[in-house]
Amino acid sequence: MFLNLLGAAEVFDSRGRINSTVGPHIMKAASRHRWFGTVILIGILYGVIGILFALPSNQVRVWRLGAWLLSAGVYAAHIWYEHFTLRNAPRTTAMHVATAVGIGGLALAVAATIHSLFVPPNYQRSRFLLALVVWPIVTAVPAFLVALVAGTVLARLPTKRLAE
Repeated sequence: MFLNLLGAAEVFDSRGRINSTVGPHIMKAASRHRWFGTVILIGILYGVIGILFALPSNQVRVWRLGAWLLSAGVYAAHIWYEHFTLRNAPRTTAMHVATAVGIGGLALAVAATIHSLFVPPNYQRSRFLLALVVWPIVTAVPAFLVALVAGTVLARLPTKRLAE
């Protein structure tokens, strides 16, 4: 079995031809593992957006708004990808999206903790350890609920079918 350029599994017979007798379970197995890498990548992207947009010290509100808008675009694109490309059910879509958001929240908590080592905060450092647990939860739970509603709405929309 080999993965083609798109990451889809291809099984070849002894003559080097693609074996069409292999059931769809092979493709689903490859797809199951592909979502995890996507979730990790998008979670890291959320963290990078949050960290990079926090660097400028002028016009802080504008930069925060930019980070929120860009993150909202990534969030919507992730829901779109899960629903239309991977064709996942609403609950699966919501779980994958929420996991990515939670990873982003964890990345921001880790960055804040590291930053606190170089720039001493005017409050207890133990709050940063609490943030390592709280931020992923506080970001992932609402992300799950919104993605679940969005996925359910998308699943109920009529689909355009081409005449065969």
